[in-house]
Amino acid sequence: MTVRGRWTVAAAVRTAGRAVLAAAVGGVVGVAAYSISQTGGQLLSVVVGGVVGIALVLGADVYRKSVQLTEVRLVLPGSEMTFRTNTDMRQAALRMFFQAATRVATRPLDDGSGNLREALTSLKTLFDMYREPLESEGSPPPPTEGDSVHELVLDILNFELAPFLAAWHPRLRAFEEAHPDEDETAWPDNAEFRRSLRELQQNLRPYIIGLGEIAGIRDPERHLRRSAWHTTQHADGVPEQNTPRRSTPT
Repeated sequence: MTVRGRWTVAAAVRTAGRAVLAAAVGGVVGVAAYSISQTGGQLLSVVVGGVVGIALVLGADVYRKSVQLTEVRLVLPGSEMTFRTNTDMRQAALRMFFQAATRVATRPLDDGSGNLREALTSLKTLFDMYREPLESEGSPPPPTEGDSVHELVLDILNFELAPFLAAWHPRLRAFEEAHPDEDETAWPDNAEFRRSLRELQQNLRPYIIGLGEIAGIRDPERHLRRSAWHTTQHADGVPEQNTPRRSTPT
């Protein structure tokens, strides 16, 4: 996956345009204030002040939503998406990144470990968490330019999570209902499920890393890797207590 974020010329033009507009509005307010001071209109002063206050609040909200506008291009398997990210989009992507980065969707499930029913439940919970914003009445409209982060999430749901859940949930449930006293290790499809889960995790990685890039995380992939600290052990099985090192800012 190739990811590229950069300031755009259009964003700089819009910033300059906002500055010119602010200067014009300031000039109009100044003229109005001077005129009011000359005529002694106290009520009119209050009205103008209220209007200016409302304009400032609304303007601040618009600026908050568009501040630090950047472009992020993602080359995903079979598609390419371009995002013009703003604060709201980055916050949404950050929530979705951490929701996946802390679940079995990206975390290893080694052979002979973990619980398959809990793994399926975790994936179903992630599916519901991702779908809820798409169906919410408060969901933001699609951006006027570029792709929406919700379009990326829709691909995750439709092409990855939904097919996996549809295939494996009924198969595991059928075994559980037919063998209520059996451990899931006795399930004939146990090994196949784990192989399919690893394939799903591999397919999800570019999307989840892409969410991290949209969110502005410096190196999202490192949060999905198992560090050497977790794999290095003493002979007695106790992990080595390596001292974390802080990099020197450059």
